[in-house]
Amino acid sequence: MYSEKFQKSIALVEAARAKNIALEPARMTAQQKTDLLAEYHPDYKQDEFELLAIGPNKGDKVPKELAATLQAHSRICPNCVDLENPDYDVDVLVIGGGGAGSSAAIEAHEAGANVMIVTKLRIGDANTMMAEGGIQAADKPNDSPAIHFVDAFGGGHFAAKRELLQKLVCDAPEAIKWLSELGVEFDKTEDGTMVTTHGGGTSRKRMHAAKDYSGAEIMRTLRDEVLNRNIPVVDFTSAIELILDENGNAAGAVLLNMETKELLVAKAKTVIIATGGAGRMHYQGFPTSNHYGATADGLVLGYRAGAKLLYAETLQYHPTGAAYPEQIFGALVTEKVRSLGAKLVNVNGEVFMHPLETRDVSAASIIRECSTRGNGVETDQGLAVWLDTPMIEAIGGEGTIEKRIPAMMRMFGKYGIDIRKEPILVYPTLHYQNGGLDITPDGMTTNVKNLFVAGEAVGGIHGKNRLMGNSLLDIIVFGRIAGKSAGAVCKNVTVGKLTLDHVAKFEKEIADAGIVTDAVSPKLLPDYTRKVNG
Repeated sequence: MYSEKFQKSIALVEAARAKNIALEPARMTAQQKTDLLAEYHPDYKQDEFELLAIGPNKGDKVPKELAATLQAHSRICPNCVDLENPDYDVDVLVIGGGGAGSSAAIEAHEAGANVMIVTKLRIGDANTMMAEGGIQAADKPNDSPAIHFVDAFGGGHFAAKRELLQKLVCDAPEAIKWLSELGVEFDKTEDGTMVTTHGGGTSRKRMHAAKDYSGAEIMRTLRDEVLNRNIPVVDFTSAIELILDENGNAAGAVLLNMETKELLVAKAKTVIIATGGAGRMHYQGFPTSNHYGATADGLVLGYRAGAKLLYAETLQYHPTGAAYPEQIFGALVTEKVRSLGAKLVNVNGEVFMHPLETRDVSAASIIRECSTRGNGVETDQGLAVWLDTPMIEAIGGEGTIEKRIPAMMRMFGKYGIDIRKEPILVYPTLHYQNGGLDITPDGMTTNVKNLFVAGEAVGGIHGKNRLMGNSLLDIIVFGRIAGKSAGAVCKNVTVGKLTLDHVAKFEKEIADAGIVTDAVSPKLLPDYTRKVNG
């Protein structure tokens, strides 16, 4: 599959493989990491950000693309929506049908609440389904939640909300047990012991996986549980505006049928935002590993209703997105490939970094290798580096790749690349929304009552960088927390008169700030139509 222009570099990689397998690259010092990130990580490019002019985070820095959608016009005319005759009336409205939304719906239903999920695509069309590497939990004798906390706190640049991170790591073993009891088939040895591996930034092997289909296996199980419980799912329907009651509490959402464009009203005693990430915003022009609907919708909905954001200026660029061939440009190459032994190698066949540095450091290292150092491999889409996958079987023996990362083998195999024998080309891809809506440990937003958030739409759990395996973990831990909390709170809620006054108020803020825009939000879906001049 590789054309002649790549063969010289591949030959250098192959010639150095035996030496590179034995090579133990030094980890960077804290100061080296700080300097590297400041110069090369996309989060530090000051001209790619702007200050918000309106809303609860006025004056805060966010990516330009996010600022444009946060400060855009509503998709509705508040006076044109009939709030007196809701189409749905439930205890708990879950917005989003991925892992966080499904976990929340299951637990709210378990608490006896009348629950409904609304999702703009289908249940399971989410980043959860696409997650590959695994889920962290400190459930082995040589590990503990305290050690997990230290790894994650340091990996997030000591910026995580301690109380949220504490919940994440302390609830992790129970989350694995819950998933196992629901039916998730984690990798196990012959005696039934769960197989665990390292991830970037971990000091213990605590990554539980189902080969490299971990997210798909978890989502399959959660979706089955939602359907088996007969929890209503309204699919191909987007929440385009939150509804508050006269007391300023979350009380439902205005929905848009994505096919008919019909507006619907869902009244609820509590609302859970579980809308996922923002990769399809393509910040700074980066490709993305995210699913088609990842357009930061939950941040827009919450922000317009008055909920605060935390760390919205930080994104995770996964260091290893597929850089070749063009058909899978930006697709995720799981970190598990490196945890099994593959190393990052430049055009000259040289290992240039420790393979399991944290994701932000790894991404910045690759960007530096391709830019300042001039050691990237040139492709039609830009520069890239090699991930030397044949190392895995040289270390673990024949059959390791097919057994442990079959999805990766098949993804590249479709295009004639056998990752057991040939290295693959990678470059950072937009992967995760580190920041999001600010919540308390019970999952409720800090300043909008009865509005809960779970999953990637939350800010603060991971700080300003996330370790591998802590995202599949947080959708379960905080999805369950949000569901339990909303299910309990709704029992004592009396919804006041429904109102969209906050939408009109936000429109006035746009006008008063002198913001001139034709944009409307939430974005809902990316636009990939080719523009033709003239």
